[in-house]
Order: sequence, then C-alpha cells, then structure tokens
Amino acid sequence: MDYQKLTGKELSQIKTLGQLKASGYQPKSIKEELRDNLILKIKRKENVFEGIWGYEDTVIPDIERAILSRHNINLLGLRGQAKTRIARMMTHLLDEYVPVVFGSELNDDPLAPLSSFAKSLIEERGDDTPIIWWHREDRYTEKLATPDVSVADLIGDVDPIKAATLKLSYNDERVIHYGLVPRSNRSIFVINELPDLQARIQVALFNILQEGDIQIRGFKLRLPLDIQFVFTANPEDYTNRGSIVTPLKDRIESQIITHYPKSIEIGKRITAQEANLKGKPVDKIFIPELMKDLIEQIAIEARHSEYVDEKSGVSARLTISAYENLVSAAERRLYSNGEENTIVRIADLIGVIPAITGKVELVYEGEQEGAGLVAYNLIGKAIRSQFVNYFPSPEEKKKAKEGNPYVIPLSWFGEGNVLDLVASLSDKEYKTLLHSVPGLEEVVTQLVGMIPENEKEFFMEFALHGLAEYSQLSKRMLDTGLQFKDLFSSMFDMGQGDDEEFDDDDY
Repeated sequence: MDYQKLTGKELSQIKTLGQLKASGYQPKSIKEELRDNLILKIKRKENVFEGIWGYEDTVIPDIERAILSRHNINLLGLRGQAKTRIARMMTHLLDEYVPVVFGSELNDDPLAPLSSFAKSLIEERGDDTPIIWWHREDRYTEKLATPDVSVADLIGDVDPIKAATLKLSYNDERVIHYGLVPRSNRSIFVINELPDLQARIQVALFNILQEGDIQIRGFKLRLPLDIQFVFTANPEDYTNRGSIVTPLKDRIESQIITHYPKSIEIGKRITAQEANLKGKPVDKIFIPELMKDLIEQIAIEARHSEYVDEKSGVSARLTISAYENLVSAAERRLYSNGEENTIVRIADLIGVIPAITGKVELVYEGEQEGAGLVAYNLIGKAIRSQFVNYFPSPEEKKKAKEGNPYVIPLSWFGEGNVLDLVASLSDKEYKTLLHSVPGLEEVVTQLVGMIPENEKEFFMEFALHGLAEYSQLSKRMLDTGLQFKDLFSSMFDMGQGDDEEFDDDDY
C-alpha cells in the first residue's frame, strides 16, 4: 500500500496503529511537509498565496526561500500589509490529513509519540491503539500578543486541581496543564504583534526556537515539539509599545519585510477583491475607473501626509472601507430618488470621510474635528494629484494668459454665480446643474478626449473639484452637499463672518 496515494476517504478507513504501519506511513516534521509540498507547487507552477497582490516579486519569493530553508519566519511591516493572511494561507502547504493518537493533548504522531499519555497508550494497546485523522485547516493556532499574556498561557503550568483530583504527586508529568504552544505541536503557530509581548515572556520562547523543546516549572521534561513558528510585527523602530528582544530575534531565522501596494493598479485589485458589496445593487451603480483611482490615491496621500503618523502606517483597510462607503453613498441616493440606475459622483467622496478618520493616526491628536479636516484634506490632495492626469495644470494655464481653457467657466463664477451640488440631487437634476455652467462641457470634451457619454458629467464635476484644489475656485462643504463659487468673493464672505465648516483655504 502506498500511503501517499491514499484519498481522504481511504485514510478514514485506517483507524488503528497497526493499519497505519501497514499503509507505509512514515513520520515527517511540519517543516518537511511545508518544504515538500512547496516544491511540488513550484514545479507545477501553482500559486500558493492566491489573492495576495503586489508581493509576487518581493515578499512571496522570500517566504518560499524561508520555507525551503525550514526557517521560522518573522513578517515585519506596518499594519494592513496582509501579514496574518499570508500566515493563514501557509496551511495550504500542509498535507491534507495527518494521523494523531486518539485523545492526545499534544497531537502525537502515532509512530513518534511525545506525551506520556500517548506513550502509555501505545505501550498498553500496541497495534490496536486508536488513531484519528487531523485536517490541515485545523493545524493552525494564532495568538495576539498582549501585555497580559503569561508563560502559563503559552507554555503551560502545574495544575494543582488535576493533581488533587487524580491524587498525583507534583513530580508526575500528568499534573501539567499544557499551554497553547505544546497544544500546537505539528501545527503552524502564529504570534501577532510580537513586540507587544513582555520581554520575560519572549525569553520563554528561546528554548522552543533553538532546541525545539520546552520546560515547565522545573520538570525534568523534554518535549521536542514540532512547530512552524510565524511571527508578525511592526518595525520596532516605529513603535513605542515594545520591541523584540535581541536573543529572540536572533533565533528567528528569516525576517521578511512587507510593504504597501507599489502602484494604484495593485491597490485597486486588492480593494475590488476585499470590498464587501454583497447585497448591493452593483449592477445599477456605475463606478468610473477614475473614481477607483481616486480611492487608492487617498491612501497614497495619507501615507505621505505630514498630518498622519507614518510610523503607524495606513492600512489597506482604508481603501476597502472607503470603497464600500462610496458605493453606499450612491446606493442611498438611488433609493431616495427612486431611480433605476446611477453613477457615483465626486461629491460622494464626502461620504468616505468616516472610513478615513478611523484608519489614520494623526501626528498631533486633537479634537474629533481634526481627523475630519485631515480626511477632507486628503480627499482634496487625491483629486489634485489625479487632476493633472486628465487636464492641464490650471496654474500653468493661468500664467500663460493666452489659451486658458478654464476662462469661460471661471468667468461665470466671477460674475457672482454659485453652484450647489446637493447630495440628494437626482441624476437629471445633477446633469442639468452641471450643464448650467458655461464652457464646462467644452473643457471636458476638448481636454479629456474620448470619454463614454455616461461619464461626461462625472468629468465635468471632476473639473470643478480640480479647479478648486488648484485655488481657482472656492469649494466648501454644506450640510447637504458642496458649494462652488468665485474664490475672491468667498474671501470677502469669510471676512464678513461666514462660518463655513470645511474649506480648502482654511486648512
């Protein structure tokens, strides 16, 4: 019988140690399992980390080299860089099923038992020792490092209640209550945010990583545990909460640095994959590609903003939540107006502010309004950055004095006209309002070039926002939407006590 070729159904028929021996099964360490299965996948050109984008040429090759080297791994990077997700996906490299001595706390391999329980049971019952089959999805343990984690939690301790109940001496191994690490024998064990673990607790991991064994309360006990460790951490230079003690860091063989998406295209792919749009009428809401670019641009601006603490990072969860809120803003308007279809608007970005404020950590924490102002400012910077990909710079055209394509719409606002883009406007009202601005349609058709008919008004609104970000117009937030008007008249209004809530020129 060739054990390697047996199916899950056939394996389930093997229920005793004797049957397992007859199958040709040989014990294999978890690191060998990972290595052998990775080699097979590489040869077959299969993707181990499906859905992890942007790491194809950087992080994933490093992880694969670490696995081939049988290394424990530390994934080092800022929040929201898929570190934990990568660790969870390593279970795909495990054998689908492995045999375990039935009733064993330490998931003992029947042919290489560790615990006194398994050894005693095998000695007593021999080839009749019962076994069960353990699926790879269950061979994963994850622990978030917090200051209250104890050595007993991770490694174990003597259980006086067990000793009293079973009338055992404290010299008997059976009085030990094993912690998470021994119970994860033959598994992938992940400790998230390792620097948050107290130094004295980190020290308790030394023996496990170097010698592969544990010691509990002075017991003369050696358990050569079989564990693949994966740690995650923020760069220790960037955190004041703690650090990885040097001897522990020295024992983690491979440290792999993760990163944020290096392009907007990769960011869009991640956002589209992770956004939860279940139940939303996505077939009735059109989202221009430019709007998807703007969502990713907001995160890019946040990562480079002087107001956002770069040491804490800006998670990919920002763009995912922002995208969900964007779709919800259009969905709400769709229902309110009783329309069949709609298109997202630039003004809908105001609806993503709640998704931004909770995802960025400010350099100087202040009132709640401070985070809102920063979020509004980030949206503005994203619009400004993307504007010049479609339109010529208003500043340069203004300096040229001749051939300025923005003159007609700006002159209209200069005559005292005001445009209020209320969030609840129907699509018909929205289009009528934008077309009421002379020369605005021509700016789009002449400068942007070939655009779908249903995106024309979207780009017309984008032009207004861009002109405001380049200080050619005034834009301020109203309770019900946004207002555009001449920049100079806005300054005079402010001097007369206009109490606008958000204004680009104020921040």
